Amino acid sequence: MTALHLWLRHETRTTERRTPIVPSDARRLVESGVRITVEDSPQRIFPVAAYEEAGCQVAAPGSWVSAPSDAVIVGLKELPDEPAELTHRHIFFGHAYKGQPGAEALLRRFAAGGGALFDLEYLVDDQGRRLAAFGYWAGYLGAALAVLHHRGVLNAPLQPTSKEAMEAELRASTGDLSALVVGALGRSGRGARVALGEAGVEPTCWDLAETRNLNRPALLAHELMVNTVLTTTPVPPFLTDKDLDGPDRRLRTLSDVTVDVGSPMNVLPVYDTTTEWDRPVRRLREDPPLDLIAIDNLPSLLPREASTDFSAAFLPQLLDFTGNQTWIRAFDRFLEACRERRITFRELPDD
Repeated sequence: MTALHLWLRHETRTTERRTPIVPSDARRLVESGVRITVEDSPQRIFPVAAYEEAGCQVAAPGSWVSAPSDAVIVGLKELPDEPAELTHRHIFFGHAYKGQPGAEALLRRFAAGGGALFDLEYLVDDQGRRLAAFGYWAGYLGAALAVLHHRGVLNAPLQPTSKEAMEAELRASTGDLSALVVGALGRSGRGARVALGEAGVEPTCWDLAETRNLNRPALLAHELMVNTVLTTTPVPPFLTDKDLDGPDRRLRTLSDVTVDVGSPMNVLPVYDTTTEWDRPVRRLREDPPLDLIAIDNLPSLLPREASTDFSAAFLPQLLDFTGNQTWIRAFDRFLEACRERRITFRELPDD
């Protein structure tokens, strides 16, 4: 049997400093017989020399396009627009199964080239639970930035930092604050609650019971809201434009951790573009003011901690790549998404 060949690609987004495989876990993969090629990347939090020391081969940024056909390309965020035909198997967050902007175009690129997408969002166990995720750190940072902004001490542009430095910022900020975490019992919600606790804030916590019977006046009575709910089926929105224009809104800062912009499953259809590291906050309403934070790679602000946690959860799945039901489910979900859009393959990708 041919050894698994993983190709860790450079991320084209300049603010993306994370990696799905840290050097220590790359070493374990190499020792188990996995071949790993790592593209050089000036922004990755771990230097390429650390991967070389772990037994990985090094390649130029973007060279995955000419990688051997059996290589499995591993990344996190979006692919560049070229090539038009994707011939490899790719592992990354594709955001292509819920009708997001650009989703169909991405799936058609795979179909045209005969490649396949293993979407990390759908790397789940037989109960549908995510096996490797950045949710905790997304929730932590979504809440942290919201508190710092609300208290007037958030500096822009944002810069990568450490958990210790972020904790110090949160503990140094003071002031009473009425905060709400929606989805409080999930990974992201737990991270949000920890960050708020470090800032001396005891939030209201809502989860399934409260969102099924949503009390919008109670929601709007909070000064700050952190949304950590990501749904795969349409549900009534938590907020609408009409709600934001109501006379009794006390809400002043909205942090959307899930950033499901453009999807029909979006629970916060009150904005249509994300915010960015250089301008992390956007004003949604002027009177009274309401500000939005919606950054879709929040964990990259704590790249070392986020990468280390993700890689630890990801490693067992990579060690058992061939024939693992987890990967079969992810592949089947990709084929299902293509069938839903009546996308046909030039040739069916191997499973």
